[in-house]
Amino acid sequence: MEDLPPPLLIDILSRLPDSADLARCRLVSKTLNASSYEVHSLSHFCTCSRYRKYRSRNDNPLAPSPPSPPFKSVFCNLVRNSRRLESVAIGVDKSLGRKSYDEVEDDGDDLYLTDVTFMAEWIPAIGGGLRSLSISDFWSQSSWRRSNALALISSCCYNLVELELKNAWLSVDGLKIMPKLTNFTLEYVRLDDEDLNKVNGCFPGLEVLNLVGVGGLNEPKIDLMNLKICHWTVSNAPTSLTILAPNLVELKLECVRPRSLVLETPSLSDLHLTIEKADNLKVKDIPSLTSLQLAAGDLHSLMGMFRSSRAVKTLAVDILKSSEWVTPMLKLDMFFDYFPNVIFLELGNAAWSKMASLEIEAFFSPEGYEHRVEINGLKEITARLVVDDIGTDLPLVASIVRRCANLSGFGLLIHREVDPSVASKFIWKCCARWPRVRWRWGIWKEGTQDSWHVNCNCLKHEENSSAEVD
Repeated sequence: MEDLPPPLLIDILSRLPDSADLARCRLVSKTLNASSYEVHSLSHFCTCSRYRKYRSRNDNPLAPSPPSPPFKSVFCNLVRNSRRLESVAIGVDKSLGRKSYDEVEDDGDDLYLTDVTFMAEWIPAIGGGLRSLSISDFWSQSSWRRSNALALISSCCYNLVELELKNAWLSVDGLKIMPKLTNFTLEYVRLDDEDLNKVNGCFPGLEVLNLVGVGGLNEPKIDLMNLKICHWTVSNAPTSLTILAPNLVELKLECVRPRSLVLETPSLSDLHLTIEKADNLKVKDIPSLTSLQLAAGDLHSLMGMFRSSRAVKTLAVDILKSSEWVTPMLKLDMFFDYFPNVIFLELGNAAWSKMASLEIEAFFSPEGYEHRVEINGLKEITARLVVDDIGTDLPLVASIVRRCANLSGFGLLIHREVDPSVASKFIWKCCARWPRVRWRWGIWKEGTQDSWHVNCNCLKHEENSSAEVD
């Protein structure tokens, strides 16, 4: 590596996933040592295995090998005298970061990374050149200590563009204006302030805002003129939520049951809303909304709030199983009554089950299919389902294919725990009965990524297609 051109060598050292390796490189040769101080990026993380190893050595004074160097000291040695740092990430591994005090019984401060005393050792020296900063604290050490890290960062990192803070108890006291900051993330953070007014005022240039599991806020309001993308997962139950963002185009909002929810986002084009129930939901006209994903206890009422959003082309819906509210009825017509121009429809498992149970009643009722009209706009549909009984799910498939004359694609995601022979039989029946449709199939499971198969042609079954449900 010593023979590589210096710019290439510096770029390689800057890409090391664990900058502890950078410290080792400094001991190898003078060339690597000199280049290590020119890197533009550092990433230093404490893994679970490293934490356990360090703890076991510290707890056993008779251990044959010396304790590992303190995590903070290693980091400060890496940062010290660095001349071109633009990006710094320091933290604990994700699996370790959210462990509670009871799980690890740790009241130390060696991994308390938002400690202002520790941050003051390195932030002032490199803060002016930083454009990106990420700190993922150790929750069992940080959750009971309130930190003024935001004030220190805003004072020293005046060129910062991206800021990410996780697993900490933070204060906005002393926070200064950061006009260049465009990306801000708080994840599993406690704030004592009653609202987000300080953030709204000090970060006027924010374009991307992520608030995931931020607790302690009362009647929070996001009021940002330049905001374009927002992901807000509300961990507690505030009395009201308000988003005022005239240039927001993408919003993912997950909350439980606020007393009121106000959305004034006229430029919104992509909305993902998960909410059990809102007693008072106020949504101003969203003429640009083309993609809408809704998950709620009372899905019928929620869709009614977006009746004016007739530009929606992509619609995804599901019913929250944990909700005490039950959607009284769910039929295909309902979606197109509210959103007549939908082209792509995605049905979650609870929504599919609700529709299937109603469809089987209509299938065996002489009047069941009266007053049903064709739906010509729908072109593709994706459904997550648990095939308990083919005779229950197939009528819904038949109804959709019969009524949607221009349907060209149908994706079936079957739960991973369904008997493979049952799944294969169901998919084979669909492929054999409606060959004009391009069928896709795959597997889904809660908390995992969907796994799609290429096509249905590999599924063979010796079932006579004449027994199919029409």
